[in-house]
Amino acid sequence: MKEHIKCLIIGSGPAGYTAAIYAARANMNPVLYTGEQPGGQLTTTTEVENYPGYPEGITGPDMMEDFRKQAERFGTEVRYELINKVDFSGPIHKVWTDAGKEIHADTVIISTGASAKWLGLPREAQMAREGKGVSACAVCDGFFYRGKEVVVIGGGDTAAEEATYLSKLVKKVHLLVRRDEMRASKIMQERVFRASNLEVHWNTEATEILGEEFVEGVRIKNSETGEEKTLPAQGFFVAIGHKPNTDVFKGWLDMDEAGYIKTIPGTTRTNIEGVFASGDAQDNVYRQAVTAAGTGCMAALDAERYLAAKEVEEMADAN
Repeated sequence: MKEHIKCLIIGSGPAGYTAAIYAARANMNPVLYTGEQPGGQLTTTTEVENYPGYPEGITGPDMMEDFRKQAERFGTEVRYELINKVDFSGPIHKVWTDAGKEIHADTVIISTGASAKWLGLPREAQMAREGKGVSACAVCDGFFYRGKEVVVIGGGDTAAEEATYLSKLVKKVHLLVRRDEMRASKIMQERVFRASNLEVHWNTEATEILGEEFVEGVRIKNSETGEEKTLPAQGFFVAIGHKPNTDVFKGWLDMDEAGYIKTIPGTTRTNIEGVFASGDAQDNVYRQAVTAAGTGCMAALDAERYLAAKEVEEMADAN
């Protein structure tokens, strides 16, 4: 069960589908494997209002359906399966599917994304999926909480950035830090302390999200005193980091300590020729649908140029 593909795309979020659109239009005959979550993180987002071209807003699942249809319109073959093993040791890149099929690809575009880390509280992930007041992205969802009170979880740079961003939009931000100090950089901490409507709760953890249909409050506990109380809140933002979905590529591709794939600055090229990385699998800074789509475009163009250069080399060798 072997198959040869000119352009293999692994992952089906904005980066993967955008790469597919460009690759298909360049006659690269892309085959896209969706992975475990077809459509990526956006399928868990109820409202998307910051992506250009949707003036009235759109749900995440509907937007990803539009992406998929556009990719298929130009000839992309979409397969609803997972890639669970790779071998990038030779000029032809080998991957294996869950069903055991072996695929040989001239180029590989990785767009496997990243998954938000959650606390593991009851109904937390479900409320995030259903858009009921739980989120892992303040930039994506902060607009919906204008004039309301929100809780942010975390003590690192991400939490500090999300909390200060939200402080410009909402009535009040409660930042829960489980230790007596923040891990965030000094400059980020200074921004937190300068925000007049941002209160830091030290040695504090969230124990329960209150509310049936939407978040109505958060039960918190002080780990030093044992004191418990309820904070009024209509939004619950978890900012304890993301985990890039790149485990299958470990040992082959250069990554940072968190597992984000390293690319050559200004490109989507990895340390392996013919393998390109796009979207949140290589972006630990912006993590937005629009930036992911942009790097998906870049990856397809990089892959096309790689194949064109390889073809010229082969012609020169033949002569």
